[in-house]
Amino acid sequence: MKSKVELEINARQPDLAALFADPRNNPRWMDDIDRIEPIRGELGKPGSVYRLVPKRGSTAFVATVVMRDLPTKLKLSLDAPGVSVQVTDTLLRLSDHRTKLISEEEFTFKGAFRKITGLLAIRAIKRVHRRHMESFKHFAEGQTP
Repeated sequence: MKSKVELEINARQPDLAALFADPRNNPRWMDDIDRIEPIRGELGKPGSVYRLVPKRGSTAFVATVVMRDLPTKLKLSLDAPGVSVQVTDTLLRLSDHRTKLISEEEFTFKGAFRKITGLLAIRAIKRVHRRHMESFKHFAEGQTP
């Protein structure tokens, strides 16, 4: 299953990329994340691994930075019991102070039960993805000049 969100953000591409690629910012704009816990590597750099710890009883994801080509692209792999998510985020410069964020998530559910649950939850998953990206937009526009 795939989810794609596109937003235009009033911020310079390099500033936006720096904010987006720093996992320490995740709890500042992801309302369901309490904190991140570094596991290995230099946080946010290719090959680094960290845990996204939820505020409530939802599933903790382990994130691996697969590729980082700033200021234009970032790829992550998120793993949790029962699901893996490949995330590709692209930042396109529209003007000196405007950037388009294209966030694509591809979900792979593990096992027949998870696949059925995933199919039933498609709309909710897409809503959460959009909510996260809109929250990032609000956060970034408040952080950048």
